Amino acid sequence: MEIKVIRFSPQVDSTSGIMLIDNEFVAYTLEDEERDEKVYGETCIPAGKYEIKYRKVGGFHTRYSERFKSIHKGMLELQNVKNFQYILIHCGNTDENTAGCILIGDSQENNLLIKDGFIGKSTQAYKRVYKEISDALESGEKVTIEIMKLQDLFNTVYLDVDNKSKDHMILADSVYEKLQDINGQIMTLNSKLDRNNII
Repeated sequence: MEIKVIRFSPQVDSTSGIMLIDNEFVAYTLEDEERDEKVYGETCIPAGKYEIKYRKVGGFHTRYSERFKSIHKGMLELQNVKNFQYILIHCGNTDENTAGCILIGDSQENNLLIKDGFIGKSTQAYKRVYKEISDALESGEKVTIEIMKLQDLFNTVYLDVDNKSKDHMILADSVYEKLQDINGQIMTLNSKLDRNNII
């Protein structure tokens, strides 16, 4: 299973994003703000790709075992995050509810207007997304999560364009294909955001 978190609004106190599983929108995300140097409890993790495994110890595990008895098998923990420990996917509403972890919800408010950001219906989203991820883990499937900025997503499309032919001219067909691909991705992302009502 491949999960993506696309950070589309990095602000001074919070970072808003969306989560996709196998390229399908599943939830909104909220994280701490980006910083050049980590401040404990106030910094989102570095962009990159991480494996997710269960964490079956700790306070979150104990609380979620009681709270989500029927589905809980362990916390969803990102592995080997440089300079961070115990990075989980869990419930919460503002960046005050996270110390580097990824919060998920089914509604979101503009973090340009609310400095700590806000996601709602977090428990509802968590139960749905958790089950999908845990089903994959239980079946022995490798689960990865890739975290990226929206701009980086668009830049990856450009990287495939060969900007030099034998006569050092940009290939028109190649550029046209990439523009069509970018346009399709933008339309898909806009559709997903519109359908899920970002406020």
